[in-house]
Amino acid sequence: MSRLALIDYGSGNLRSAEKALVRAGGGAVSVQVTHAPEDVLAADRIVLPGVGAFAACMSALDARPGLREALEEAVRGRGRPFLGICVGMQLMASRGLEFGVTPGLDWIPGEVRRLKPEDPAAKVPHMGWNDLVDPRGPELITGIGTSPMYFTHSFAFWPEDPAHVAAQADHGGRFPAAVVRGNMAGVQFHPEKSQSAGLALLSRFLEWRP
Repeated sequence: MSRLALIDYGSGNLRSAEKALVRAGGGAVSVQVTHAPEDVLAADRIVLPGVGAFAACMSALDARPGLREALEEAVRGRGRPFLGICVGMQLMASRGLEFGVTPGLDWIPGEVRRLKPEDPAAKVPHMGWNDLVDPRGPELITGIGTSPMYFTHSFAFWPEDPAHVAAQADHGGRFPAAVVRGNMAGVQFHPEKSQSAGLALLSRFLEWRP
């Protein structure tokens, strides 16, 4: 049975994410909610959720002894498939610009900036259902097409290299909704709240062989 580490650092929607991953795995995946470095290193796949401010989430991650180092080794050293959700995706950036400048994991060069819709009717935070636009890259993303997903955020991650943007969404202007670089993927929306389309993405992640 495949082992998945769902990272618990006090900043994620863990219960919903765990239930969705268990359902998507159909009994073939053991989902372990953990922040223990040894569990991360033993996992076949890793999911990093995140809710809240970039700086607070980064601080919470660094506060778990050995966790960041284990993530670096598992994801970048050993090439384990990785999925970041919402702020978990944003932490992959070089820096976040929320409440000052906060260094991120720097796995995908770029920065996290506040949404600034050109349409005054588009409110921030961006909350609710929104279609994906221009899905590209691996089947992990293209396989779900332009299905609507559930978003709740005020900031978004803009990679320096447009090739790392795997899908966009439009909220008074386009922003990256999914990013992919090698074995690392991230989504700004919440697949665990996106019903059948979200479960389809999680199922694809559990089968993804980057």
